[in-house]
Amino acid sequence: MIGASFSSLLAQKNAFTITGRVLERESNSPVPFATIALISNNNQKVFKGTTTNENGEFIIQTDSASFIVEVSFIGYQKLLVTELNFSNGKANLGELKLLQNSQSLETFTVEEERSTVEFKLDRRVFNIGSDINKGLGAMDVLNDVPSVNVDIEGNISLRGNSGVQILIDGKPSILSDEGGNALASITADMIDHIEIITNPSAQYSAEGSSGIINIVLKKNEKKGFNGSGSINVGYPFNNSIGVSLNRRTEKFNLFTQIGVGYRSLPRYNESVNYNKTDGTTIISDGIEYRNEKFYNITLGTDYHLNKYNVITLSGKYAFEDEDQPSNTDFEIINANNGGISKYTREEVTTAANPKYQYDLQYKKEFKKNKEHTLQISTLGKFFGKEQSSEFTNTSIEGVLTDPNQKTATNFYQRDYTFKADYSNPLSKKITLEAGGMYEINEVGNDYSVYNEINNEFIIDTTATNNFEYNQKVLGVYATGSYEGDKWGTKLGLRVENTNLQTLLTNTNQENTQEYTNFFPSLHTSYKASKFVSFQAGYSRRIFRPRLWDLNPFFNIKNPYNIRRGNPNLQAEYADSYEITSIFIWKNFSLNASVYNLYTTNVIERISYFENNVNITTPENIGNRNKTGLEINGKYTPIKWFTLNGDFNFGYFIRKGSFENQNFDFTGNQWSVELTTKFKLPASFDIELKGDYQSEVKTIQGFQSGYGVLDIGIRKKFGKGKVILGAGVRDVFASRKRENYVSQDNNYGYTYSRRGRFFTLSLSYSFGKGEAMTYSGGRR
Repeated sequence: MIGASFSSLLAQKNAFTITGRVLERESNSPVPFATIALISNNNQKVFKGTTTNENGEFIIQTDSASFIVEVSFIGYQKLLVTELNFSNGKANLGELKLLQNSQSLETFTVEEERSTVEFKLDRRVFNIGSDINKGLGAMDVLNDVPSVNVDIEGNISLRGNSGVQILIDGKPSILSDEGGNALASITADMIDHIEIITNPSAQYSAEGSSGIINIVLKKNEKKGFNGSGSINVGYPFNNSIGVSLNRRTEKFNLFTQIGVGYRSLPRYNESVNYNKTDGTTIISDGIEYRNEKFYNITLGTDYHLNKYNVITLSGKYAFEDEDQPSNTDFEIINANNGGISKYTREEVTTAANPKYQYDLQYKKEFKKNKEHTLQISTLGKFFGKEQSSEFTNTSIEGVLTDPNQKTATNFYQRDYTFKADYSNPLSKKITLEAGGMYEINEVGNDYSVYNEINNEFIIDTTATNNFEYNQKVLGVYATGSYEGDKWGTKLGLRVENTNLQTLLTNTNQENTQEYTNFFPSLHTSYKASKFVSFQAGYSRRIFRPRLWDLNPFFNIKNPYNIRRGNPNLQAEYADSYEITSIFIWKNFSLNASVYNLYTTNVIERISYFENNVNITTPENIGNRNKTGLEINGKYTPIKWFTLNGDFNFGYFIRKGSFENQNFDFTGNQWSVELTTKFKLPASFDIELKGDYQSEVKTIQGFQSGYGVLDIGIRKKFGKGKVILGAGVRDVFASRKRENYVSQDNNYGYTYSRRGRFFTLSLSYSFGKGEAMTYSGGRR
């Protein structure tokens, strides 16, 4: 121990200065970016911190006279200095040598802590302790959180559901926009706790969501320099190179990511249209490709004005160069099985897609309580597409009646979001929150179709138009909560006004919708013990029709199977009720939920025949009442084996009618997902993920079920600094979409399948944390 007493210094008001140098004990080499934290003797909390420079040296000043010094770095045991020698307000701790985790501490003191779980009103909070902090990345930490699963490719799911919204420090971030790609710049030692929200309250947008994961970072751990890069190859082609850099200082957090790559996304399609009136059958099958070259760059910074105010500015630019070749065979057969026509339709499509995004945020913490906050943000996105296609028909048998065609598309989408959120803890048990949001969505789709007539391409006015879409949503909310030691409740109300305008400029067909909705929420929780908790929640949600649900014009890739939008489509609403029991004990966690989801104005896709063409369009049809049970568990009986499981069963009652057709029926749907993970000797990880989706009855037929298996293997070198991975997605090529539609005058069948994918990746990192894997996945 380093000896002397603090007692003679307690009365002094001058700042104290502490210096020293951190070394690795075995090699005697400096440890850059090690964390130096000052911990108060009064409340055992960190009140100031810094990091060592490239030579392992540090200097830190404080006005406090009652503290201990903690030195830590990933992969090494913590060192506590409890007694210091001061001379004229200065103390030089000399050389402080860290031991690797595999060694004993001998004369130094190591602090041990366990990860703990707190059950809040509308969320579960997982505090990150020394048992889960093993020097890995944020993705590894997430994978140790109950209800969360991160597969070997970095895809994140919550209670078995994808589409999870990732927040960092309670706000959207470009760092989290790309899922696992950018989260690799966050390391485990930077994370304070993780919040899991499965049924969002009125504080969040009323638009449907499968859940929220909020990663809260430690203020004193946002320092250091991280870098990581990866090379990926795959078959069918999925090749990419990515680099991620992150530099954190006392005032700034600078981050960037650069990626380039090429991918090919083949899909096999098959369809059958049968006209029950005249016996005509139309069969099509073929393979379409979506070949893309892509480039992107992300730049951003967090600037800490002072301890209580931070500004974040970030931007991203991406560009995709598309090539979409495809060949589809068509065969038209009459009622006597005689061939009417047989031909091949070849498509050549090229497209250029620029994308960019910016994010500007300001967050203020008030001095007396860090939970007392004000946050203001603005987010902007743009996506554009210039696309041209040529369709050439080559006759094989019979009479060819379909002409060669060309299309031209000029598309843009601009989205802007402005938000303000205020939270004020009036006491330790009572908190008030309020805020507002304004969203603007602007879209234009100028689409032209040309038919070849007498060796000349003539515009088809019946299939050509310019569609303009403009939606504005204004929302305000307020919530109040009480949280005691055992029981708590949270009540909220959100009000959103929606103004939607669509216009087909060529035909002057206009649709205007304006409506105001109230979205209440109520959550309550009861903590039976440290390990058992019960939660209940209610929220009202909305699903607004998307652009392609409203746009009545279509792609002519397959002229006998067409999807078109409905400009008169209305929003659907859902009332969600949920009761959840949560059990966590050592190496086992279990969530069991009973839920009821009552949806009105349900959006369904209706198929009908016109001249042997199957046209699918969305319509609002009645209501659906679904009651279900979901069980999610994670079991780690031994350190090297983990089993994740999710089972969901739902029974629904469907009521509705459309154009004199009655669509009342009942049905059920269930799914099961199992993921097994093996941590083998020599730093090998193996993952097997199985998923089965049951058959489900639809409003005009049914959708078949399927099972799928994914396998991945990963080898780590140098404490995770280098990672070599390989995987097979859809081992048995069984992931499919298969739909059957049967009506009085027609029968329809569609089938599509991506097929088996092989991947191989090599990743490397320097600084803190593990290597990342940049997949360049579509977003």
